[in-house]
Amino acid sequence: MGKSAVFYFIMKGKWIMFHKMTIAGLERHLPLCPLNDELNIAGFVIFGDPELTTACAKELLEKAPEYDYIITAEAKGIPLAHEMARLQNNEKYFVARKKPKLYMTGVFESTVNSITTEGEQKLYLDKADAELMKGKKILIVDDVVSLGQSLAAVEKLVNDAGGIVCGKMFILAEGDAAKRDDIIYLEELPLFTKDGKAL
Repeated sequence: MGKSAVFYFIMKGKWIMFHKMTIAGLERHLPLCPLNDELNIAGFVIFGDPELTTACAKELLEKAPEYDYIITAEAKGIPLAHEMARLQNNEKYFVARKKPKLYMTGVFESTVNSITTEGEQKLYLDKADAELMKGKKILIVDDVVSLGQSLAAVEKLVNDAGGIVCGKMFILAEGDAAKRDDIIYLEELPLFTKDGKAL
């Protein structure tokens, strides 16, 4: 695991717990957010952080298997997929969408139950993208893997499209996900008690 610690800041007159860790050589402070009455999770968001996004993309590409296309789930993995594709001069990458769009020529659909989003969701893939995937090696990337429901839904979309999942890569593996032997990740991210103790 990268160097990490939990500490407190006062924000708007309230004590907030943060998890400090080093990711791809960069130190970041992740706010602890209540998941339920017993557990907190560290909020990790790469939106708006191009330095971290690029650093993580470079490190993941060093570990990446050979692939034809990258796919990610909407939305937090998009900057990572974009940067990895840009660094490799890929002509295209795919995004599994949360809602079908009018410009889609048709859709593949998969159901998702995510730890960070309440209720059941569906992921959609454009039929035109599915045609491009057929018989190709597809690399799944995202920011964090936790329980793995989003990952399973993206895998289903790729399989339905006739693609071949060649790898599953993440910046962080949260909780028990770090024990999986079928993923590649940069750092472990613990779960926390309500008092901020890492589990």
